[in-house]
Amino acid sequence: MSWYRNAVWFVKGLREYTRSGYESASKHFNPADVEVDVAGRSFVVTGANSGIGKATAKEIARRGGTVHLVCRSKERAEVAKEEIVTETGNQNIFLHIVDISNPKEIWKFAEKFRNEHKLNVLVNNAGCMVNNRELTEDGLEKNFATNTLGTYILTTALMPLLEKEADARVITVSSGGMLVQKLNISDLQSENGTFDGTMVYAQNKVWSVLLEAKPSTLVFFFLFNQRSLAWQTIVPLLLFLAVRSSMPDFYEKMKNTLRTEAQGADTVVWLAVSAEATKLPSGLFFQDRQPVATHLPLASTHSPLEDEEKLMKVLEEFSQKFRSTSPV
Repeated sequence: MSWYRNAVWFVKGLREYTRSGYESASKHFNPADVEVDVAGRSFVVTGANSGIGKATAKEIARRGGTVHLVCRSKERAEVAKEEIVTETGNQNIFLHIVDISNPKEIWKFAEKFRNEHKLNVLVNNAGCMVNNRELTEDGLEKNFATNTLGTYILTTALMPLLEKEADARVITVSSGGMLVQKLNISDLQSENGTFDGTMVYAQNKVWSVLLEAKPSTLVFFFLFNQRSLAWQTIVPLLLFLAVRSSMPDFYEKMKNTLRTEAQGADTVVWLAVSAEATKLPSGLFFQDRQPVATHLPLASTHSPLEDEEKLMKVLEEFSQKFRSTSPV
């Protein structure tokens, strides 16, 4: 990461990514955008037992939506479900225990879900920031498995359901930290050099933005230009709920400045339920209900098309490998 990218991002972060940045931006929000009834629509929210995921699920539930909470921890998920049902009065809240870092488990869940439910909106929120290099039981680096491959597999596996709906949406939560990284496909699983969990996480989020920006290049996304399927990525900014465990020193210094969970979830909810969001093109990167640039000015983070295509190919190969070994 160059000193220039670091400096520009830091200044931008203090101005826009903090609680005061949200309060300033929210003065231009139209409250009516999210004052909607989404009863009868089905939503999947990953990582929904805490943070942005839980806040998103709760706001959708308040508006009458059927919400499927996809979580890794059964105990925490049950607590979150009870809280959401109690606070919203919405009984249509369902739990699915899935480890998004486990490709075979994702395929198994998706195949079962497709046979039992409909789906209007998928919110890819689950993520992790592991500071030491860890491998999953499948030999995958854990950040890559969760933040990139897991998101890819879940989205492609649920495509048959989304394609059936007239107003289907896919929303992937990213991070402002991705702005300091340039796509690097030479070391997708961080096997070389010194491992830096923060930078690996940021690199993963670069990949997630590319996946949303180029859905028509994916094998299962061929109907992109023929159906009203909206793909968007949002940046939750300096909410960084994960920093409580992953970056404790940063959290202690910034906790009174960071956005609340509800503020971090606001744009996710807006993209998931508002009619206004569908008036904008698919594949954009959002901040505070507005599309924003995916690169800092003069930061030299643009990647060649062949690298982006190679990333897609590698993810598809991984996806099909684990699909063929997934128990039905």
